[in-house]
Amino acid sequence: MDAFFAAVEQRDNPSLRGLPIAVGHDGPRGVVSTSSYEARRFGVRSAMSIVKAKQLCPELIIVPGSHEKYKSVSEQVHSIFSDYTDVIEPLSIDEAFLDVTNNKKGMPLATDVAQEIRRRIREELQLTASAGVSYNKFLAKIASDYRKPDGMTVIHPDRALDFIANLSIEQFWGVGPRTAERMHYMGIFTGRDLRKCSLAHLQETFGKMGQVYYDFARGIDLRPVEVDYVRKSVGCEQTFETDIVSNSAVLIELYHTVLELERRLKKQDFDGRTLTLKVKYADFTQITRSMTQHKMLHTKDDILPVAKRLLKDVEYSTLKPIRLIGLSVSNPSSEANMHREEWVEGYLEFEEE
Repeated sequence: MDAFFAAVEQRDNPSLRGLPIAVGHDGPRGVVSTSSYEARRFGVRSAMSIVKAKQLCPELIIVPGSHEKYKSVSEQVHSIFSDYTDVIEPLSIDEAFLDVTNNKKGMPLATDVAQEIRRRIREELQLTASAGVSYNKFLAKIASDYRKPDGMTVIHPDRALDFIANLSIEQFWGVGPRTAERMHYMGIFTGRDLRKCSLAHLQETFGKMGQVYYDFARGIDLRPVEVDYVRKSVGCEQTFETDIVSNSAVLIELYHTVLELERRLKKQDFDGRTLTLKVKYADFTQITRSMTQHKMLHTKDDILPVAKRLLKDVEYSTLKPIRLIGLSVSNPSSEANMHREEWVEGYLEFEEE
């Protein structure tokens, strides 16, 4: 979907159409969840602070998010998907992989399926969606972002290698800012540069991801579209309106974070053995601490004592105040947390890294 949250808000409120808007909390610590394409022309992006977004775009309109509304629209989109195939792997609340090799409509070309899905989303939901069509997930993902908004890109096997060669390394799936910086240091700026690197060198530098990068540079991605998946973790985090330093304030916020985590664990019917505490300081440096238990962590009574023990190893003071606290539970039992045809909610209630 294109600028999903912002597009839904503009659809439902015609007075916002054509204007630069950002979905998020309008406060000193607010973060942009999604920005409209009108706002993106000014450089406003997801995960950017609201303060910076307003500096870039003084006319920016901040719209509070509505997770339930976005989830409902997402379910409508997935309902359209399911008219064509049951082989759907949700990637986020507004994105999914579809295997339409043997689709329900008997359509011979994947491009025709993609075009019909996009048409129905436009006509039935008054929203636009971009699509990528190719022979594997890596290329389909890149293609889906290539002609946003409201576009479709097809990467045929015969021209895949040339297409990959001309990609900037930042466009590769799995290459974040730090990895890109490291690759630049190695002289890797494009897919063509990456293809020149030996497998041994990539594995030595990037570990297991070295094989992934080596394969991607050659258009290889053997991962199937998976309908079932095991959720690996559930977490939440809270950015404070003002930095906190006192023991009492930190403990109170930790307690509230535990309650929110308990609520999410219950909602997702999830439990795991490992608790991770994340602390971000006022200077944006951050640390994590983890502890694994013999029993499953599911309720406040399970989580709070472990969270307090983790907190004892965290230093904070007036010179090192805390900006954010986060908690997550991971290390699940594989069968207990198997979900069918669900997706990880992509709505950011708290600050994104």
